[in-house]
Amino acid sequence: MNSPDYIGRFAPSPSGPLHFGSLIAALGSFLRAKHQQGQWLVRIEDIDPPREVAGASDDILRTLEAYGLHWDQTALFQRDRSEVYQRHINELLSNDQAYYCQCTRKQIGLMGGTYDSRCGSLSPRLTQGAIRIRNHAKVSQFHDVVMGDVSVGDDFAGEDFIIKRSDGLFAYQLAVVIDDAFQGITEIVRGSDLLETSCRQLSMNNILGFTSPSWLHLPLACTKPGFKLSKQNYANAIDVKHPQASINAALRFLGQAEVDTDNVDIMLKQAIEQFKIADIPQVSEILIAQ
Repeated sequence: MNSPDYIGRFAPSPSGPLHFGSLIAALGSFLRAKHQQGQWLVRIEDIDPPREVAGASDDILRTLEAYGLHWDQTALFQRDRSEVYQRHINELLSNDQAYYCQCTRKQIGLMGGTYDSRCGSLSPRLTQGAIRIRNHAKVSQFHDVVMGDVSVGDDFAGEDFIIKRSDGLFAYQLAVVIDDAFQGITEIVRGSDLLETSCRQLSMNNILGFTSPSWLHLPLACTKPGFKLSKQNYANAIDVKHPQASINAALRFLGQAEVDTDNVDIMLKQAIEQFKIADIPQVSEILIAQ
C-alpha cells in the first residue's frame, strides 16, 4: 500500500566516491520511497574525520544528481549536529543511563570478547574515557521486510555498547538513531552488513524514547564471499558521465526489471512504476565481477 507519509533516507559516509555497492543502497532506498509516494532524504554521515576524504561529500551529492537521484528537503550533515548528540549524552549521564569506561580491547578480549559492564558499577565513577549506554533494552530480534525475522545472540544484544569514543568522536549507534528520529525516518533501507546492528539501534530508540522505524536490508555486492565492495577496499567509483548502464546493473542486482536506456529521470520514473519489493533477493550477499 502506498503511503505519502513514508520517509526514507540514504546516509553515506564521505570516505570516498560512490561505488556500485553504494549505488545499490541509494537506488534501492530511492525506489522504495518513491514507489510509496514518500520522501527520500540524504544525510552525510561525517562524524569520523580520520576516515573522511576531502571533497568526498560534494562528490557524493554531485554523483547522486548525475544519476537522477534527487533528494527531498536539504541534505543533512552530521558534522553540524554535535551539540545535539552531546546534549543527549549529558542527559544520559545525568540519569545514570550511561557511564565512562576505560577498558581496552585487550581487556575485553579477556572477558570473552563481550564487554561485561564492569565500569558501570565502579565507585567512585570514572570521569573520562569512552562512554557506554546502560543497555537495559537488550533488543535481540526484529522483523525485516526482505530478510524476515532476524535475531542476534544474547551477549551481543545485552552488551553496554559505546556511544562516544575515548577520542571524543560520537559513535555511529548514537548519531544514526538521533538523526533518524529528527528526520522522521519511517523505514531504513540499507545494506545487510548493518543487519545485526539494527538491534542496537532498536535498543537506543527504546532508551531514548523514540519510535523505531521499520527495516529493509538489501543484499551486499561482494567480489568474494564475505568481502563486500567498499571504499576501504578500493572499489571503483561509478561512472558519472554515463550512468545508464550502472542504473540497469543495479536494477538487475535488486531483482528488478531493466528500463529503457534513456534520460536518467525517465529511466527512474519507469523503475519506480515497476518496482516490486517481493523481487529483491532474500540473501545477505551476491557475488559480482569487478
